[in-house]
Amino acid sequence: MDVKLLAVVVAFMVIYAPPSQAKPISLVERCYCRSTVNNIPRSYIRELRFIHTPNCPFQVIAKLKTSKEVCVNPEIRWLQQYLKNAINKMKKSKQGN
Repeated sequence: MDVKLLAVVVAFMVIYAPPSQAKPISLVERCYCRSTVNNIPRSYIRELRFIHTPNCPFQVIAKLKTSKEVCVNPEIRWLQQYLKNAINKMKKSKQGN
């Protein structure tokens, strides 16, 4: 194969190659919650989401009734009690089956 033809084929492949779907490593290693709130009333919260990744500590994201999302400190007393109740409820449902 001619070297010029090979160079053209390689250049064509580089230019028209489909973009990668993988995220850059710097984005993969970032934690979603960089700061947390400590004083959010439970009545403002519509739903809770829990994220645990190898590179980040346990993270709690609260979606508020205003559709805003905030990160909640997982050490808050009412959240700790909520998690204990949820775990106990799961244990009881497993024992009942």
